[in-house]
Amino acid sequence: MTNLRHILFLQSSSELYGSGKILLQVLRYYREEGFVPVVILPGEGDLADAMRTEGFDVKIKNLGILRRKYVNPKGLINRFQKSIQAYRFLNELHRKYHFHLVYSNTLAVIIGSIWAKNHRIPHCWHIHEILFGPSVLVKFLAKLLDASTPIPIAVSESVAMHWEQFLKKSKPEVIYNGIPYDEFLNDDSDAKSKLNLPQDRLVITMIGRINPGKGQAFFLEVARELILDQLPVHFVLVGDPYPGYESILEEIEQKTNEYGLSDHVTNLGFRLDIPQILAASDLFVLPSILPDSFPTVILEAMASGLPVIASVSGGASEMVVEDETGFLFPISEVYSAVSALRTLVQNHDLRKKMGHAARSRVMSQYSLEAFETKIKSHLWQHLKTN
Repeated sequence: MTNLRHILFLQSSSELYGSGKILLQVLRYYREEGFVPVVILPGEGDLADAMRTEGFDVKIKNLGILRRKYVNPKGLINRFQKSIQAYRFLNELHRKYHFHLVYSNTLAVIIGSIWAKNHRIPHCWHIHEILFGPSVLVKFLAKLLDASTPIPIAVSESVAMHWEQFLKKSKPEVIYNGIPYDEFLNDDSDAKSKLNLPQDRLVITMIGRINPGKGQAFFLEVARELILDQLPVHFVLVGDPYPGYESILEEIEQKTNEYGLSDHVTNLGFRLDIPQILAASDLFVLPSILPDSFPTVILEAMASGLPVIASVSGGASEMVVEDETGFLFPISEVYSAVSALRTLVQNHDLRKKMGHAARSRVMSQYSLEAFETKIKSHLWQHLKTN
């Protein structure tokens, strides 16, 4: 066992959303380079199942994930206790595997940076977040980055620029996410009927984990305005609540009824058949009301040949080219979003032109091959002195 080169991966959730999909891709690349990944997840879930299916070694352990709700005396005591338990668990694993590198995916996982520094093991932090507060949390994370990770990965220029203002030593390297696109490239003329969606309507889709920043309630406000315009549209929501945010799902259901949208909105919840849902869609909207670092779902929508309408929020402003692959609108400005959608709903040729440009852009600018090359190069930067 000790002759193998093991790398420890730490992830903040077990769901198969954006950061989980990217981590799965990273695992594949590290294995291709001759390393043996050992992954710790905080619980069972679709991500754990997907990893095990591909033969990766998955452990389940509460890692003391740090989130805003824990930034209070009681919460910090809880996180401290969980972190001590996680630290001891890492010690046990290290005696068995003798790790060459620790890879923490998202800033919510902090124990890996502390443990790696104390054991003088190289540490890689893959930053998927833009955090504006609480201030004490942002400063704390910046200090951990400086102390443990000389070259963290930032998923977008927006992410890198945000954290650089707090860092003194660490120098983030921007590596844009890339995913396998093949399953998003197949157009299916029967996709709407397979999902029981109206075939005589343009389907406008939003996909995202339900949390305070994604903007599902905003999406419904936009839907209400377009329905009042009597446009031939139908709206689809995909995603389930992050634990602790179930009340937002209740709000979505209430607003759907309050706005008279019950016949105009289909809420599919969490789904694994995202390529099929996007194939049934005509337009994609991501109306994030808090900074969204580099939404993987925008890559998926662009690869599906859909125009993207997104708020000017973090990485979306780098991904969407205004008037070419879609439209950008200011955060929380309903009528700007409505105007952009109305333009596309009423112009078939423009939809097709933008969708084609979106697919071309994602394949050239955010290719899986480029992601692979940069991730593997970054790996060896960490290990060259080890």
